[in-house]
Amino acid sequence: MPAIDYYAFLGLERSAERDEIKKAYRKLALKHHPEKAGEASKDQFVAISEAYDVLSDAKRRAIYDQYGLEGLKHGVPSRPGFEGYDGGYKYHGNAEETFANFFGGTNPYADFFSVHATSGAGPTIFGSKFGGLHGMAGTAPSREGPAASVPSHRDGPIQDGPFETDLFVTLENLYNGAVKRVKVSHRILNEDQVTTSEEEKMLSIDIKKGWKDGTKVVFPKEGDEGPNRIPADLVYAIRTQAHAKFTRQGDDLHYVTEISLLQALTGSIVELTTLDGRLLKIPVYEIVHPTFKKEIPGEGMPLAQSPNERGKLVISFRTTFPTYFSEAQRKTLKDAFVMK
Repeated sequence: MPAIDYYAFLGLERSAERDEIKKAYRKLALKHHPEKAGEASKDQFVAISEAYDVLSDAKRRAIYDQYGLEGLKHGVPSRPGFEGYDGGYKYHGNAEETFANFFGGTNPYADFFSVHATSGAGPTIFGSKFGGLHGMAGTAPSREGPAASVPSHRDGPIQDGPFETDLFVTLENLYNGAVKRVKVSHRILNEDQVTTSEEEKMLSIDIKKGWKDGTKVVFPKEGDEGPNRIPADLVYAIRTQAHAKFTRQGDDLHYVTEISLLQALTGSIVELTTLDGRLLKIPVYEIVHPTFKKEIPGEGMPLAQSPNERGKLVISFRTTFPTYFSEAQRKTLKDAFVMK
């Protein structure tokens, strides 16, 4: 086995067909391109590109399969079918060139597809390779299938599809409301309206009380600018981090407390701190059986449509049992439960 495994770089078996190699490179190159994943991914992007450069060429692949990396890079004995490799192979190192050649253009930031008209539906716009902000990926259709017949002309500027990313917030943020500030980096057109430069800015996201997981906040046209391109919309989807004590179900908050068998039978006071810092002392006089739940109206999550109203707080109980009773204790319990 060679020290560097080009097949592993692309996530392929050594028996992979040419189409599988192309599909693997397409997927990984789009995922790890520095314009999507940041500069930290540059080395991986180059490795993926070198692997594709070797495995997509039948002669290079044959030498690599038979002689390994050393044979590929330092040359192999001359024999029919391997002419031109005696001097060895060295990757040119320009991953952007490999990327551009694969997608059929010299500009790695050029659009995959142009405007495509569909009968009765007006123009359908396919996104560019990297819509959205710097470090965030747009989406593009595959070249295979009907999209391959898309005409190369355009009727006007195109807009990339919206780019969605997650914004993680705490349950306290959604209970009390909060303002989140996020730094974004995107490309803007220079005065010549052809070249672009990178710009950083801060966006403020006003988290409203009662918002639910999946709520979306849209910043119109905050994606990359470019010639003949309308910037994509940036969309943040609210994602709730797990809380140590509470879980949310709709507008209700659920809380689990532990009580003894004695408390389950004779009553207890449940103390808990709410998401806004208040101490609640909740008396429980009911007998707590295994499926019993105590509901406290108005102590759940704020309602998004009416933040002054709240759902329920639902308390579940986990009862701990003693591990031992003496004979005297057993008799006392039996006497207590004897119906007279």
